[in-house]
Amino acid sequence: MTVLILTSEQDVTADMVVAQLQERGVPVMRLDPADLPGKAVLSADYAHGDFDGHLSVNGHVLSMAGLRSVWVRRPGEPAAHAAEASAWLTAETRQALYGMLYSASTRWMNHPRNADQARYKPWQLRIAHLSGFAVPPTVITTAPRVAQQFAEEYRDVVVKSASGPPPDDPGLALPTTLIGPDTDFSAVAAGPALLQRYVPKRADIRLTCVGTRLFGARKRAAPGQIDGRYGDTGYHWEATAVPERVVKSVHEYLTLSGLAYAAFDFAEDEEGLWWFLECNQGGQFGFIELETGQPIAEAVALWLARRTPDRRLPESRR
Repeated sequence: MTVLILTSEQDVTADMVVAQLQERGVPVMRLDPADLPGKAVLSADYAHGDFDGHLSVNGHVLSMAGLRSVWVRRPGEPAAHAAEASAWLTAETRQALYGMLYSASTRWMNHPRNADQARYKPWQLRIAHLSGFAVPPTVITTAPRVAQQFAEEYRDVVVKSASGPPPDDPGLALPTTLIGPDTDFSAVAAGPALLQRYVPKRADIRLTCVGTRLFGARKRAAPGQIDGRYGDTGYHWEATAVPERVVKSVHEYLTLSGLAYAAFDFAEDEEGLWWFLECNQGGQFGFIELETGQPIAEAVALWLARRTPDRRLPESRR
């Protein structure tokens, strides 16, 4: 039984997991969907009331009957490297590849349907509420008046991107920015703005979840720091215990979202309360493992390698 990893060729984090799987003698196939068609070949047969499918990468053939699990790590766009690349070819290749994989009875980290939904930050906030997290008051709006009223109510608020930096070249950095009620909100009418009550923090928290295993990491915040992703604070990530209340909320969140892997970001306030900021269904963990020594790659490998018979169609949120 083989683990299939969908990711780009240059992915150091995936390399860490592949090494763990190989140590355990678990067969691995690594595929970048961008290399299909071309370096990779697929064939799926639907006949006589049955299904059979095969993937071939660099001479390594994987039967869908022998598929143990799929890790959707950092896959490229299907057919992106094809000689005659086009939007139509990408759509056709996506249909062929993921349609075949969906037809197999296997385990996913994470199933693309659940992962796509989990990327929406407004949806994350609602699931966080339902899961019992502490969530800062938030509004997303295209109405300048609503944004102004929100800022007047909470005084210190931050504005952040809901989707992340735009895919421009060169890339742009969009740090979370602190603003006040005296801000001119007229530009909100030109595009949605996500405003959130500012949480003065004493530390950033990254909580990596692999199945039921939780790996908490904490980094002290510099005085007045707003966005921990930018700038060197002089502090490092350290392993930290996860409060029981957060443990319960995390498990509820993963159940509601159908995720097998997730990376949560929290702001720890002066009283030690963890405030939910976001959940990245494909968040990086390599830097956390390198600084804390937590065996996250091993946990991912063990989850992918586990044999769990499942004759249903692929896992997705019910």
